[in-house]
Amino acid sequence: CGDCSVYSNCVSVQPLETEFGRKRQIDQSSCNKDFSCAKGFCPSFVSVLGGKLRKIQPKDSADEAFDRLPQPQVASSTSPYGIVIAGVGGSGIITVGALLGMAAHLENKGVTVLDMTGVAQKGGAVTTYVRIADRPDMLNTVRIAAGAANAVIGCDMLVTAENSILTRMQRGVTRAVVNTHRMATIGFIKNRDLQTPWEAMSEGLEAAIGPEAGRFIDATQLATDLTGDAMATNILMLGAAFQLGMLPVSESALLRAIELNGASVQANKRAFLWGRMAVHDPEFVAQQVSAKGMAVGTDTVLAASSAERAARRIGYLSEYQGASLAARYSKLVERVRQAETRVLPSGDTRLSDAVALNYFKLLAIKDEYEVARLYTDGKFRRQLEETFEGDFKLRYHFAPPLLARPDPDLGVPRKRTYGAWMTPVLHILKRMKPLRGTMLDPFGYTEERKLERALIRDYESTVNEILEKLTASNSDTAVSLASLPDMIRGYGHVKRKSIDEAKARARVLKARLGGEPEPHETPPALRKVIRIQSA
Repeated sequence: CGDCSVYSNCVSVQPLETEFGRKRQIDQSSCNKDFSCAKGFCPSFVSVLGGKLRKIQPKDSADEAFDRLPQPQVASSTSPYGIVIAGVGGSGIITVGALLGMAAHLENKGVTVLDMTGVAQKGGAVTTYVRIADRPDMLNTVRIAAGAANAVIGCDMLVTAENSILTRMQRGVTRAVVNTHRMATIGFIKNRDLQTPWEAMSEGLEAAIGPEAGRFIDATQLATDLTGDAMATNILMLGAAFQLGMLPVSESALLRAIELNGASVQANKRAFLWGRMAVHDPEFVAQQVSAKGMAVGTDTVLAASSAERAARRIGYLSEYQGASLAARYSKLVERVRQAETRVLPSGDTRLSDAVALNYFKLLAIKDEYEVARLYTDGKFRRQLEETFEGDFKLRYHFAPPLLARPDPDLGVPRKRTYGAWMTPVLHILKRMKPLRGTMLDPFGYTEERKLERALIRDYESTVNEILEKLTASNSDTAVSLASLPDMIRGYGHVKRKSIDEAKARARVLKARLGGEPEPHETPPALRKVIRIQSA
């Protein structure tokens, strides 16, 4: 729902695209540990006390492969050679420029380094210009002119695709290596549903330099999987650029510069070697990542077709509550599919896709029993053990509906911290899921559970209305109406607010579906003001 970003305003809360929608994850390497995100009203936050991030142990097979790495041809600096390094503040962009500057100095070459930080802080755009030549007197400017960049090290796709960087590139002159990892942006913090045009940016970069001159790798994910620290990303990118022959300095000079820098020397050297390997033998790197066997808490491998998406959800609902709930789901989805086939042009499956995704979301609510299952099904524990090491303890941050007390200042339920004793309680709660929706369900009498059951009935009624009025001309409206549950996010007061917004939108779309005059859609904040004035 993004409530964690509302409280923290932090770019370490990053999007995670999964089969069941966009989730959130914490970048442990860049987290500043102020824990403000945990104030977000959801049960997804756990504090790990006494542990530390697990470091990846070197493997003999990797060391042997590093020894066999072929030395690339070092780029020529007989004329000034321009390198642009683009990324975000706090990730080490300036460090990469400093390493290149020191490496050139160690080889008695001329070098200038210009850091363009502007007002950037953590997460803001940062650019470094490095110019290297055989002799210092060959360098008469520190800036890189339009079209004069010989190499671009794009440590962040979004910054690299900015016009100020693109104009430094030229087809036939510039080569680039770009990190494709989709980092959180300030826009994502403000808009939970922001869709960044990553593919368009990649295409724009290829158009600027030519498809053969660019190399794209997910360096952040590789750094995390191979070194245990996402902060190694930019050094890994430096290694990749070197192996591609994009740098006019030798490996020995670069490694010596890393030593002189003095920070995490061995880890940075290894990240540099992994960067070289990532472009020389990506298959070997993929095998190393696969052998590591990372567990995932959500299904991040997306379904390839409408049929597969529906099948996955039928299987999930069967485990969630049983065959009857799965049959209820598949029956409605099939009705929509048949109506769609009769009314809409061949191949148009947008409506059945929308119902398959959104009806599932309403049926498989993440209630107390489901939260307990997700914490105790084994995946969560494996994630903890693969991410942290040491003798750590857990602290859960919950606001149980039957125990939570309102915050005196905010007027909303206050989250409380529970110790590791909560784990066996969650195991017991998971086994109580047969009570869900019955008279013996202690949570079923809460206002939120009643509202969620009403939403299911309302949605089924809405779908019936759509099928009665569906035509080829109003299909866009029908899809929008069937997709409204996607607006409903979060828990408690956060969910109630999103429900109000979804219902207001539904009234407009229903009128449009039937060709009736549309009611005026008053924003929720303004409705509150109107009620106060009326009182």
